[in-house]
Amino acid sequence: MLNGNFRMSWLRGLLTAFVLFLVGVTCVGAEDDLHGEDRKELLALMKGVEASINAGDVDGFIGLMTDDVRVIWLNAEVSRGKPEVKAYYQRMVGGPGAILKSYRTTVSLGAPARFLGEVAVADGGAADEFVPHGRDAFRLDSRWSTTLRKIDGQWRIATLHLSSNVFTNALLAEAERLIWITGALAALAGILVGVVLCRLLRSRSARRA
Repeated sequence: MLNGNFRMSWLRGLLTAFVLFLVGVTCVGAEDDLHGEDRKELLALMKGVEASINAGDVDGFIGLMTDDVRVIWLNAEVSRGKPEVKAYYQRMVGGPGAILKSYRTTVSLGAPARFLGEVAVADGGAADEFVPHGRDAFRLDSRWSTTLRKIDGQWRIATLHLSSNVFTNALLAEAERLIWITGALAALAGILVGVVLCRLLRSRSARRA
C-alpha cells in the first residue's frame, strides 16, 4: 500500500512539473511575440550605430541617442548630452588635432535585450580597430552595455557604457614587448660599453709597459 501511494505521489509530481513546464514555454513564447518587433528595431539600431561609426558619421551616431544621453567611454571620460558626445568624438577621431585618424568597430549582442516597459537594457561585445596618428593600427576587444528608451515610437540610446579588460589587452601586451626590447637593448649597450672600456684599459696598460 505504501508503495502504491508513493507511486501515485510521484506520478502527480511528475504531471505537475510537466504542466508547469508547458506554462513556462507558453509564457516565454508570449513574451517573444510581445517584443518581437522591438527586438528587430534594437538590432537595426545596433547595426546603425556600427555603420555610423565605421563611416565616421558622428551626426548619424548621435541621431540614435536621446537628448540627455550619458556615455562613459573607454578612457573613463563621461559625456553628458549630445553636444558633449559630438565634441568628444571630434576631439578623438578625425578632427583637427585628433588622436585617431579613424576608428572602426564590429558590434555583437551578448544576450537578448530585457524590457521594462518603455525601457530596454542590452549588452554585448565589440571588436575595435584604432588607427592613431604616427603609429600602426591596433585592435582592442571591448564590452558595452546600454539602456534604451522608446520615444515617440522609436528606440533611442539613453546611456552607453564602454569598457575593456585592463589586465589583458593589446596595449598592455605591446607595452610589455617594448619593456623587454628596451631592457635587451640596454643590456646590449652595457655589454658594448664594457667591451670598449676593457679594450681602452688594456691599450693604456700596454703603452705604460
